[in-house]
Amino acid sequence: MDYLLKRVSYLQGLADGFEIDENSKEGKLLLEIIDVLSDIVDEVKDSNKDLENYVDMVEEDLSELEDYVYDNDEYEFDDDYEDYDDFDDFDDEEDLPSADETSND
Repeated sequence: MDYLLKRVSYLQGLADGFEIDENSKEGKLLLEIIDVLSDIVDEVKDSNKDLENYVDMVEEDLSELEDYVYDNDEYEFDDDYEDYDDFDDFDDEEDLPSADETSND
């Protein structure tokens, strides 16, 4: 953003340095273009600040939502599986059918 502001300021300095005649058609046009560019840069800066504020608000809301969802003690699932002390009670290779057994079906 600062880059655009610097470029517009540079153009304004060039226009002042070249002593562009404000009374000529070309001079009026160039000076008006530079003024419009300056206004556009100001609007973009303001919009950028508004967008940053909005993103900050959304980030805060999301953080509150994450705290509510993930830090809430009601959502502890450790007790749901206390009957299952060991999930590896079976022998993997013995319980699974071999490739020959599945192809004969």
